Amino acid sequence: MQQRPLGNSGIRVGRLALGTMNWGRTTDEYEARDQLAAFLDAGGTLIDTADVYSEGVSEQLLGTLIEEFECRDSIVLATKAVSLPNTERRFNASRGHLLDALDRSLKRLNVDHIDLWQMHAWDSYTPLEETLSAIDSAVASGRVRYAGISNYSGWQSARACTMQQLKPDSAPLITTQMEYSLLERGVEREIVPAAKSLGIGILPWSPLGRGVLTGKYRHSIPIDSRGASSDTSAFVNLYSDERAKRIVDALATAAQGLDASPAEVALAWVRDRPGVIAPILGARTNAQLLLALGSEELELPEEITAALDDISDPHMAYPESGWAQRR
Repeated sequence: MQQRPLGNSGIRVGRLALGTMNWGRTTDEYEARDQLAAFLDAGGTLIDTADVYSEGVSEQLLGTLIEEFECRDSIVLATKAVSLPNTERRFNASRGHLLDALDRSLKRLNVDHIDLWQMHAWDSYTPLEETLSAIDSAVASGRVRYAGISNYSGWQSARACTMQQLKPDSAPLITTQMEYSLLERGVEREIVPAAKSLGIGILPWSPLGRGVLTGKYRHSIPIDSRGASSDTSAFVNLYSDERAKRIVDALATAAQGLDASPAEVALAWVRDRPGVIAPILGARTNAQLLLALGSEELELPEEITAALDDISDPHMAYPESGWAQRR
């Protein structure tokens, strides 16, 4: 697998990352083991999880498999803190919560350090200075090597990164994890130019448009899919409008012409967008992961990329575009 720098750092990672959000929920231990084996066999290195995935089971299962595979030294381990699902507050980036969450993550993962510790979301209740000081403490202690952010807006990203850059001996933020796909290109308005200016890399989550870009929802809803589940259908149905249908149809046509799957084409497209480090593959089954890993071998012709750019072009307007901006 081709390697890329992990943002503005000395680490290099494979250009596809393994996501584990489903581990311990819809992906059992046996499928997770097969996924990790396939990912490592393909030359993958960056593995992403979070303290809240499956209420901590994802981290625990990943830690068990890292020990079983004896692969700690050959992977870049990323996790997140801040989220508090199903609570009134939802996000807590206070120093106390973050450092306690880090200790719990280290215990579940059974490791002595995290390679990339990411702030899962912006917390408007906590002063940013407090959040950043917790990151600095974690890095200074050796429990974290590098830090990143996730789901921050453009101004939030710029403020956090600039504050770190201006403080002496602070830990720079090197990545931002954002939803990014042919169906969700909103990050191109503010995040992509901000990331370029700030020197941080982009890790796209849901690069297959919450599964819609696989094409499996074109004509019906598979009974075993997230779109058929009352718990997750709203997550998928966000991309059930006419615009999404046009994009998926164009994607399917391009895939047929390239003798590839729609998923492979969609992943190759987002993988090679400016500023992107590695799309995060959050497959539920090993078969899905193997299909996604096949995108590593696919390089899109310029005319295909241009056609997909055109059909999925996001709305750009003042102030991020137009007469007041020069690109």
